[in-house]
Amino acid sequence: MAEKKVSFEQGLNRLDEIVRHLEQGDLPLSESLSLFEEGAKLLASCSKLLDEAEQKVVKLRKGADRQPEELPFEDEG
Repeated sequence: MAEKKVSFEQGLNRLDEIVRHLEQGDLPLSESLSLFEEGAKLLASCSKLLDEAEQKVVKLRKGADRQPEELPFEDEG
């Protein structure tokens, strides 16, 4: 069965829910492990979506004719 795609925002919202449930500490171990596994998958998915978005980002600056000029995003790391 294929996993359904979730948006970045949906993934973050679900991760927030999972963290809140796990922080309460009142879940059975099996349910906690299941939520942890779901969270790990969501984290990987959100991280991938964020990486893809970062690759699309461009810097704008004024060119010689004072019009905006697109430059590729440079990693400042």
